[in-house]
Amino acid sequence: MAMLEIKDLQVYYGVIQALKSISFDVNQGEVIALIGANGAGKTTILHTITGLVPAKGGSITFEGHDLLKTPAHEIVSLGMAHVPEGRRIFADLTVLDNLKLGAYTRKDKKEIADTLQMVFKRFPRLEERKSQIAGTLSGGEQQMLAMGRALMSHPKIILMDEPSMGLSPLFVNEIFDIIKEVSASGTTVLLVEQNAKKALSIADRAYVLETGKIVLSGDAKELMDDDSVKKAYLGE
Repeated sequence: MAMLEIKDLQVYYGVIQALKSISFDVNQGEVIALIGANGAGKTTILHTITGLVPAKGGSITFEGHDLLKTPAHEIVSLGMAHVPEGRRIFADLTVLDNLKLGAYTRKDKKEIADTLQMVFKRFPRLEERKSQIAGTLSGGEQQMLAMGRALMSHPKIILMDEPSMGLSPLFVNEIFDIIKEVSASGTTVLLVEQNAKKALSIADRAYVLETGKIVLSGDAKELMDDDSVKKAYLGE
């Protein structure tokens, strides 16, 4: 059984249908990429999964839990973390306080301390800057902080929305290396990414969205060689 199952998902913004009967699944341990042009509905999918946008129809099941009936703040406790587009860090708080807020659903102080050490090991720069006000970090460092904060909840699955947006090529490579590490350590990843080439290079499977519909899906490496994908998304 899939870890996360989306069936016939329909979402409207007013009279405009943003998602038109979307169905896909994510298995434990996979990296799944959602790619497509701006406005295709990728972010809407993540927002609906994590309870930020209501669905008009369909179902979302995570490890047997009906997410459409679960309040957004409880979804974190089920083992799901969301790294939103634009990072959404707490700019006026320190790096350390941002990270601690990521663990607010957890109670065991020792486990939280262990997770913090794990995050610092993965992001040495955050440890160096732990007392710094988060808003003064560079874009790439803020993205690392957003990812570190999500990992503090010790998620089974992490949803990432445009992690490479606005970053220098150097940071883009670094962020994708970290996503690979996160996956290798056993966390499932659902990735929305404008940089289709990068996303397909690290994903197991991918779904291509156009105007609220899935138009292609399959093995990420195969999609990378698909002529229509190359032409539309890989700039070839």
